[in-house]
Amino acid sequence: MNLRSTLRQHGVALRAMVVFTVVLGLLYTAVITGIGQLVVPARADGSAVEADGDVVGSSLIGQSFTDADGAALPEWFQSRPSAAGDGYDAAASSGSNHGPENEDLIEAVQERRAAVAESDGVDPASVPVDALTASGSGLDPHISPAYALEQVDRVATARGLSASDVESLVDEHTQGRDLGYLGEPTVNVLELNAALAERGR
Repeated sequence: MNLRSTLRQHGVALRAMVVFTVVLGLLYTAVITGIGQLVVPARADGSAVEADGDVVGSSLIGQSFTDADGAALPEWFQSRPSAAGDGYDAAASSGSNHGPENEDLIEAVQERRAAVAESDGVDPASVPVDALTASGSGLDPHISPAYALEQVDRVATARGLSASDVESLVDEHTQGRDLGYLGEPTVNVLELNAALAERGR
């Protein structure tokens, strides 16, 4: 292969790289971003949740409502447990990968059951399963309506609100099944707590 042929091939490769970089790296990205902003602007911007004019998180990623020592704050609805890093670490999304007979998992479930029953003042046998186990991603922003309703009395007492007012907030933030039949009803904890903060002002 002579020098002229080699240079021609390199020139073709360089032009192809520039064209594909512009088309796929710039134009495609701009078009998809524009479509996203037109069709689903909130999701395109990260599904941000605001409270008092400040962005406090994303409705797609859960977070914990605990103090510096990891103790649950009674004035907030609590999320389900997280096995992602030290809890809700988006850089370490994962589950515990423990099977149902794993001793560590059994011990963790028993500890969580006792802690939730004590903080919410309920029978340990009635604590919902999503209060005891982490999701597969460790970042699930939702809990079941049953777990949310279990926390109503605690939150209402801590905030000096009536239980009926807090329960109505739970009802307002309960999302039905996707497409009317997929999955189960859920409550987005961050959105509920943001509404709770707004109600408490």
